[in-house]
Amino acid sequence: MDYRPSKKFKKTALGAAAVLVLVALNAPAAISFAEDKYHSYKIGQTSYRIQYGAWGMVGLPEEYRINAMHAALLHTGKVLLIAGSGNNQKNFDKGTFETVLWNPEDNSFKKIPTPEDFFCAGHSQLPDGRLLVAGGTARYEVLHGKVTRAGGRMRVKNENPDKTVKLRKGTRFRSPSGVEYEAKFDVVVPKARKKFEITYGRGGQVMPWRTTVVAAESRVFVEAVKPGAAGLTTEAAQYEVVGLTGKDADNVYGLAERLSADKQDFQGIKSAYEFDPEAEKYLRVDPMSDARWYPTLVTLQDGRVLAVSGLNDVGDVVPGDNEYYDPQTKKWSKAPFHYFPTYPALFLLQGGRLLYTGSNAGYGPKTKGREPGVWDLATNEFKKVGGLAEPDRMETSSSLLLAPAQDQKVMVLGGGGVGESKLSSSRTAIVDLKEENPVFRSSARLPRATRYLSSVLLPDDSVFTTGGSADYRGRGASDIHKAQFYYPRTDSFVAAADPTVGRNYHSEALLLPDGRVVTFGSDPLFADKDNTRLGKFEHRMEVYSPPYLYRDPARRPVLGEGPDAFDAAGRATFATVHPERIARARLMRPSAVTHTTDVEQRSIELGLTKADRSVTVEVPQDPTLVPPGRYMLFVTDADGTPSVAKWLQVKAPRPAAP
Repeated sequence: MDYRPSKKFKKTALGAAAVLVLVALNAPAAISFAEDKYHSYKIGQTSYRIQYGAWGMVGLPEEYRINAMHAALLHTGKVLLIAGSGNNQKNFDKGTFETVLWNPEDNSFKKIPTPEDFFCAGHSQLPDGRLLVAGGTARYEVLHGKVTRAGGRMRVKNENPDKTVKLRKGTRFRSPSGVEYEAKFDVVVPKARKKFEITYGRGGQVMPWRTTVVAAESRVFVEAVKPGAAGLTTEAAQYEVVGLTGKDADNVYGLAERLSADKQDFQGIKSAYEFDPEAEKYLRVDPMSDARWYPTLVTLQDGRVLAVSGLNDVGDVVPGDNEYYDPQTKKWSKAPFHYFPTYPALFLLQGGRLLYTGSNAGYGPKTKGREPGVWDLATNEFKKVGGLAEPDRMETSSSLLLAPAQDQKVMVLGGGGVGESKLSSSRTAIVDLKEENPVFRSSARLPRATRYLSSVLLPDDSVFTTGGSADYRGRGASDIHKAQFYYPRTDSFVAAADPTVGRNYHSEALLLPDGRVVTFGSDPLFADKDNTRLGKFEHRMEVYSPPYLYRDPARRPVLGEGPDAFDAAGRATFATVHPERIARARLMRPSAVTHTTDVEQRSIELGLTKADRSVTVEVPQDPTLVPPGRYMLFVTDADGTPSVAKWLQVKAPRPAAP
C-alpha cells in the first residue's frame, strides 16, 4: 500500500526544515534564545527558588520614576525614596527637587513636596519613628577646564561688637586692584567679641580694664563678576564690601588667600528637616552649624543624632567640626572634634563608643582619616584598630554590624581605591569588639572584587549581598549581576539568584517587613564596555524573595495581636496559633541607606517565652545596644523562616545621657 503524506504533514515538514535552515544560519542566536528560554524555565521552578530565591520587577509608573539617591524604611511600612535634584544640574537650576513614597503592600506611589535639595544629604531614624534628613546640595561642582570665573573661599570679618552683619547672595567684594567678586550665598557674620583684660601698674596696682575686640568671622564662596584671567589671584588680600559706608565699611571686610580657576567641588547646605511618616511631609527644624554634603548621621543611645563630615559651604571637607541634634528641642549643639572623610561608616557599640570601620564614600585626602578606630565621645579618644587587609581599598566598601548585635562583631566587605581608581577588592574582614584589643581578621572573600556592594541583614542572621561593580561607577560594563548570602557561623558565601538589574554608584538595598529585599537606583558613567555611550540613571526597582519565603507557607510563623511598644519591663506579648513553631526572635532596626552607607540596620536577639497561644519577647535594657526608635519584630522557626514583622517602639531612656 502506497503512503502519501497529507498536505498538513507537508507544511509541517517544510516549516521544520525552514527552522533547521534558520538555526544553521543563525546558530549563536538560536542557542542563546534556547538558553534564555531554559534559564527562564529553570529559575521559575519551586525547587530552584527554595535553593536560590527569586527576583521580580516592581511596576513603576513613569510619573514616579526618580533618581533614587536615598532610601529609608518608615514604621508605616512605606519606603521613602529621595532624589533631591538627582545628580542633575538642570533639575538643580530649575529648583526641581523630588521625593517619592512607595507602599510595598499595594505597590502604590505618592509624590512628596521636597522643600530643598536633599541630594547627598544624611539621614537617621529618630526615637519617635520620624526620619531626620540633614544637609544636601547648595552648588554643583565645576570640573577642570570648565571654570570660566575665578572663585574660592572668602572669609568675611566683622569687628563691630554691637551688630550682627547679614550679607545677601549677590553681595560684591572689591579687591585693592578694583576686581569684583560676588557672594554665591547669603552669609551671616556674628557680632565681634569683647575681651576684657586686667592691667597692672609699675607698683603692681590694678589699673582700669583694657578692652579689646576680637573680630567674628564667617565664610562664603565667591566668584569673579567678570570671566577670564583678570579674576585670578595668588596672594592674600583684604576686600571691601561694595555698598557699605561709614563705620560699617571699616568694620566689615573680606579676606581671601587665593581665588583660582581650579575645579570647584560640590557645596553643602545647613538645612535640616524631620520627615513625619504619618503626616507624610517634611517638617523644618533648626539648621546645622556647618553646611554638609555627604555627611553621616548616626543615632546615639540617648536619642540624639551625631552628624559628622561632609563638604561644607565652600566645598571643603568639614575639618572635624561635628554636632549633635536633639529631637526634643529640635536644635543642634557642638560635638567632639574629629576628622573623617565623607560618608564614614560609624556604628554605635555596646557601652556607647563608636566604631569607624574605614568605609567611606568619596571625598578626602588619601592619607587623612582613613584608618579604622574606636571613638569615645566622652573623652574624644580615638583608638586605632589594625589588621585590615588592603586598607587602601576601603572607599565605596560596605560595612554592617553582624547579627545578633550582642556579639559585637562588625564586618567590612569589598571596596575600591580612592577617587576614580580602577582598584577594587574582594576582601572581607570582621572585628570582634568584645576583645580587649580588637583587630580586623580576614574572612571569606567575595566571589569577585566589588565596590558599591549592597549588604542587608536578614531575619535568619545571614547577610544578603548583591550588585556592585568591579570598576569606578561601573566603567567598562563592569556591573556584577550576582548576589550571595554570607553565613557568619560557617564564614562562607553561598550563591543566590542573579539580579536582572546592575547596581553601582547611587544604589540602595533594604529589608522590607515581609522579609523581602528591595533594590533601587544606580548611576553608571557609561553604558557600554568601551566607555563610549554615557550611562543613564537606573529607574527600575527589583525585589528579591529569599529562599525562606518558598518553604511551606502553611508552616511560616505568624504573629497576631500585640502591643506597639515594649512595657516598662521591656516585654511584649503577641498572640500566635502555633508557638511551638517559633524558635528565635529578632528586633531589627529599619534601614536609612545611601552611597553604600547604612549605619542604622542592626538585629538584636530577644528573650523568648512561649505560652499556650502566645509568645512573649524581651528586649535588652541597654540603650547602647538597642538605641531608641521603631523596630521590626521578626520571629523565625528552627530553619530561619521569618514571620511578617510587627512594629515595636523602644523608647529613649530618661533622663537623657549628657
